[in-house]
Amino acid sequence: MLSPVQNLVHFADFVVDLRAGELRKAGVKVRLQEQPFRVLAALLQSSGEVVTREELRTKLWPADTFVDFDHRLAAAINKVREALEDSAQSPRFVETVGRRGYRFLVPVESDERLVEPNGNNQTQDAAEPQVLRHAASGNNWPRMAFAGAALVLLLGVGFFMLHRWVRQDATLSAVPHISSIVVLPLENLSNNPEQQYFVEGMTDEITTDLAKLPGIRVISRTSAVQYKDTHKTMPQIARELNVDAVVEGTVLRVGDRVRIRTQLIYAPADRHLWAQAYERDLKDVLTLQANLAQDIASEIQLKLTSQQQANFAARSVDPEAYELYLQGRYFWNKRDPAGFTKAVDYFQQAIAKEPTYAAAYAGLADSYALSGGFNLIPVEQAMPRAQAAAEKALELDSNLAEAHASLGLIAPFNNWNWADAARHYQRAIELNPNYATARHWYAEGYLMPVGRADEAIAEIRKAQELDPLSAVIAADLGKELYFVHKYDDALVELRRALELDPNFVSAHNWISDTLLEKRMYNDAMAELEKAKPFREERVYIRQTAYLYARMGRRAQARAALAKSLQLSKGKPVSSGAVALIHAALGDKDESFQWLEKACTERSSFMTSLKYWSVFDPLRADPRFADLLRRVGLPQ
Repeated sequence: MLSPVQNLVHFADFVVDLRAGELRKAGVKVRLQEQPFRVLAALLQSSGEVVTREELRTKLWPADTFVDFDHRLAAAINKVREALEDSAQSPRFVETVGRRGYRFLVPVESDERLVEPNGNNQTQDAAEPQVLRHAASGNNWPRMAFAGAALVLLLGVGFFMLHRWVRQDATLSAVPHISSIVVLPLENLSNNPEQQYFVEGMTDEITTDLAKLPGIRVISRTSAVQYKDTHKTMPQIARELNVDAVVEGTVLRVGDRVRIRTQLIYAPADRHLWAQAYERDLKDVLTLQANLAQDIASEIQLKLTSQQQANFAARSVDPEAYELYLQGRYFWNKRDPAGFTKAVDYFQQAIAKEPTYAAAYAGLADSYALSGGFNLIPVEQAMPRAQAAAEKALELDSNLAEAHASLGLIAPFNNWNWADAARHYQRAIELNPNYATARHWYAEGYLMPVGRADEAIAEIRKAQELDPLSAVIAADLGKELYFVHKYDDALVELRRALELDPNFVSAHNWISDTLLEKRMYNDAMAELEKAKPFREERVYIRQTAYLYARMGRRAQARAALAKSLQLSKGKPVSSGAVALIHAALGDKDESFQWLEKACTERSSFMTSLKYWSVFDPLRADPRFADLLRRVGLPQ
């Protein structure tokens, strides 16, 4: 059994530093969170003996601590076994002993070069300079002089090394400069999959609060979520996301009590900087999140203005409304038709529970806006609903960046109001410079349509810095590069989108269009074929009609278009896409008829009207200039 003063212990090819809280295998650090590490330490200190569950509870979870002990201990033991590459069925290290507790099976050794079990220094004699002992054995003056010189030299070297160690220690204890941060997905300690929406929601809300801090880049949840249950090291994550610091932690919810434990890590060196636990009633969870953000700001030495501090003032929310809001965001984050439908329902329920809940109105606005964009709800119905929800959100809280971004997205579809779009996007970015969605939509929804392509590309690259693992942002950047005829650069981004999400249909479509512009017709058709399993038959056939038209296979193009329109009876049709096919076929009047229809429908297709090269033969026609004027775009 280990003495309490021993800090460095060995077993198999593992080394455990009890003081630093580190586990290493063959010299490589193994990630293990604080609570599992404490469980491992308790087992190591009683190696070979049964450590009862009650002993572990007493040591690690005091009686007055709010915790679901059984789930928490089971989760910690699983983490320990995972770190040691152990198995509960065939244990090599950690054995479960009936219903009593656990036993560490392998003998452990302390680093005896440093400390004996009784605390005495075992290497004292060895540390004594040999030259001094030799000098003391005789009266030879040269030897004594030599010994004295050696002593002076040793003292000088010792002083130098001590000074160096002190400086190193001071450097290590100083907080490194941190200008970028990511919140990794928090761990769900409840062992209840139905609580996953709650844990993911807490991660998102903490990310949002940190994003409001000045002078720091915060990675978006879309990229952070890729590291859920990751085995990558902190330095790897730091390199991949280009961040200085990582926030990680756990969430435990029991009834209406919530406990979050977080730690801040300087990622390039995998160095622990700070840790804290927060516990609140569910109604005070917004205050909990704000306190956490403020504490991190203090730890990394950010100075907040009085207004910024006021933004983190104590807030409360109806617990049921908050849960419904988190469920709404959970489904909205899925970014698929079924998710948007469920999100609308949950946000509406949250508002019914708490009619003054501004964030729920902002979520509802986002859901309606994207439901219109995905043609789940006709645009002429979706956008007014989205606008009403966003305006209500700002009436309740004028500083909600999400609501301003939603109004920026909506404005062009409300009488093509580009000035309002610019104003709301700029305000959203001012309120939250780390809101990647606002920068993304600003590029796509305003700068690009009004002809400011270089600014649009620069802005969407900023969004990509904040959300580097977003397939949507990569694909839209590729699309913008396609529109300015930078086809090779476009292919790089579009293929990057597919690396991030191999089933991202939009990327296949834009790669096909880009290859078409490079006159690589067979490759363009092969790329479109990859999207076939994910598209409705009528949509896929319509897309092949466009390809046939551009390739000069006019008869096949007309036949495919006719078949697509026949299959689309009673269903929404992209008027702009049909206009493209007629333009490629040289059917000028038919193309204008479909463009008129798209304009009347306020189709998002009209926002890219300036860039489609297939419309070049139509640009000299007064009808084209009139369309641009009516849509509010420069000639």
